[in-house]
Amino acid sequence: MPFVKNIPPEYLYQSAAMKEVLGRLKMAVDNQKFAVFIADSGCGKSTALRQLVNELPAEQYRRLYVADSKLTPRWMYANFLDQLGLAPCLYRGDAKQQLQKQISVIRDSEHRKVVCILDEAHLLEKETLEEFRFLLNSNFDSESPMSLILCGQTELWTNKLRYQNYTAIRERIEVMCVLPHLSREETESYIKSHMIYAGCKKDIFDKSAYDEIFRHSGGVMRRINRMCDNTLMYASQKNIGTINAPIVKFVCNHEMLGTDPGELETAIS
Repeated sequence: MPFVKNIPPEYLYQSAAMKEVLGRLKMAVDNQKFAVFIADSGCGKSTALRQLVNELPAEQYRRLYVADSKLTPRWMYANFLDQLGLAPCLYRGDAKQQLQKQISVIRDSEHRKVVCILDEAHLLEKETLEEFRFLLNSNFDSESPMSLILCGQTELWTNKLRYQNYTAIRERIEVMCVLPHLSREETESYIKSHMIYAGCKKDIFDKSAYDEIFRHSGGVMRRINRMCDNTLMYASQKNIGTINAPIVKFVCNHEMLGTDPGELETAIS
């Protein structure tokens, strides 16, 4: 299957914007900075994070990752400590100190950099986001003990960080990353790269099909994946060798919505 989630990182398509985002995040990690990474739903945030983590050797970095929409400060510390193999203290303040001490051990004794990634951050309450900021305080705020990456949908900025009551967090942001939708040309390259990964040696989609996929998907990777999966399945069942715009349009307007597929002949005639 070409459009699956578990494609090895080395085969994942990287647009120019994706490469820029990964470069910024890598710089934030290497220099122990506070980064915010936002994108619309389905545009490749998880893919970018997977590629980033894949590029961080375990002998040089200790990677901590949390994605929990109901995360509270106490459970955030408990989750990080659990990933470090430690039983967290009961109280939030004690757990925070416990985590900070362990981070110091990792830095000073193991000589590894700590990377904390908090995903789905647009769903978190202000209290949890504030606590994430407090992790940066070290040695009277003169140094950063780790790199922190807040990752979420665009609402993380539009509905939260840009407002005055989030000023304390916003002013600490050192690296800002925004991943846009794919362009028409990038959409075609994205589809072709997935088909090549799956071993396809010929063009299944023609130019009009790429145009139609981009028009319906808006360059959102998750939508592209669903459209291509459904279109390939339908073409296979109907023994269609080349997929064109009318077929893509039919599948998008009927097949994916559960409408009677018997209208194909009328749709493409």
